[in-house]
Parts: sequence; structure tokens; C-alpha cells
Amino acid sequence: MTRYAALLRGIAPSLPNNSNARLRSVFERLGYARVASVLASGNITFESDEADVPALERTIQAALVEDLGIGGGTIVRSLGELRSLLDSDPFPGLTHGRGSYLVVTFLKDGAAPPTELPDDPDPLVRVVGFDKAARAFLAVIDNSEPGQTPDFMRWLDQTYGKDITTRTWLTVQRIVKKLEAERPSSSAGSMSP
Repeated sequence: MTRYAALLRGIAPSLPNNSNARLRSVFERLGYARVASVLASGNITFESDEADVPALERTIQAALVEDLGIGGGTIVRSLGELRSLLDSDPFPGLTHGRGSYLVVTFLKDGAAPPTELPDDPDPLVRVVGFDKAARAFLAVIDNSEPGQTPDFMRWLDQTYGKDITTRTWLTVQRIVKKLEAERPSSSAGSMSP
């Protein structure tokens, strides 16, 4: 069994069909194990024997549409992929906060990776890079001016449409913490050193 996080796009917790309980019920109906939620913004952790991530994304998205009418988009990452992203420390020395909003924008599995990154598209954004293994853009956004959408975020939406979803670095850390806390303490047949 593999531990996964489903990162759902366009979740509004104030809508009844977008509540964590309703979202979890979809995953449980699909037969996934150890279903849990992280925050109220569409982050569902679960366990599955399925190794085909695009198939997981399609199955989950179809069930969200059928059960709850949610068509925003589903992106799935394994615990291993997210743990590797955290371990790579792409934001060395930076602290998430006003003026240095650390974000990760995940591409849907199978979406074409960028051939080149935009050169710091505006003064509000510093593009850190693209993590191929996690299939994610990394950026630092100056959000000290409320109400302004950085050009980089518009570029992402125009280029990838619903094939992306963005999470803060703090949210990614919380998701990994939840996934690791939910792991079985030992696997059958494994030995401790």
C-alpha cells in the first residue's frame, strides 16, 4: 500500500459539498484506506494499492464530479515524492510570511513539464525552479500588496489551466507530517536495525 495526498483544486470550505467530511466520504466510497484531511482546503490523504497515479487522478476526479459536483481538478502525489521535495530544501534560509510567501504549484501527472521557466516575470515573484520529481514549480511571492495577482500565477493558469494546483510550503509540510503520522509503524516482514 502506498500513502498518497490528493490535492484538490477549487475547494471552497464554506460550500456544503466541499466540507472535509463530504470529501473524505468520496475517497472512502472508492475503497481507499486511512482517509484523512489536512486543513479545510482540499487536501485528502489516503492509502491505495494503485500505483498508476494518472488513473488515481481520473478515478478520484470522476467520483468528485459524480458524488459532489466538484469539477475543479485532482492532483495526486505519493508520500515519497512529497518527502523528497521537502528534503531538497528548495527555499534555503527563507521563512514563509508576508513578503516571502513560499508556494508550490503542482502539475497534474502527465502534464507537459516546462521547456523553460519564465525569467522572474514580475517584481512580486522570484521563480525558484521546477522540481521534476515532484512535478512542481517553486516560487517566492511578495504578497505585501493585497489584491494583486502576480503575472507568474496568471502565466501558470494560462499555460496549464486546471492541470495545476498551488499550495503554500507550510501546507505541503503539514500534508507530509499527516502522511507520515498515518503510516503503519511497521510493515509485515520488516526488521528494525
